[in-house]
Amino acid sequence: MHQPLSPDRLQEYRALDEALSNRFINLDPAGYFLIKLDREAGELVAEHFGNSINEKGLATDPDTGEVIACRGAGPRTPDAVYRARTAKELGIAITEGDGPHPLSRLDHAYYLGRELEKAERCLMNGSDYVQD
Repeated sequence: MHQPLSPDRLQEYRALDEALSNRFINLDPAGYFLIKLDREAGELVAEHFGNSINEKGLATDPDTGEVIACRGAGPRTPDAVYRARTAKELGIAITEGDGPHPLSRLDHAYYLGRELEKAERCLMNGSDYVQD
């Protein structure tokens, strides 16, 4: 059996992850996902929302041109809702088949995969899920 990381090394890794989460990213012009858990159904839910990107690199509502707030924004209707029991099943639903495939950036696809895995772990172990 292998030894777990030392507390100091674990803190170092957490600090690195936090710093990487706060870096500037280019947004996906194909839109964004809000990931949720439906515990009653035992499913992961990914709601896809379209957006436009303005000259400052901010996501805007394609209908109004208004900047989309990260938190506290008014309700929007998703363009598509994907539901599945596992991260793999949901990832396949989003990226394979007839399409459309609402991802146009590899970094966005990678981020989505990480978040779906995290959401799946939370669903399986009963912990709260907060999207990064």
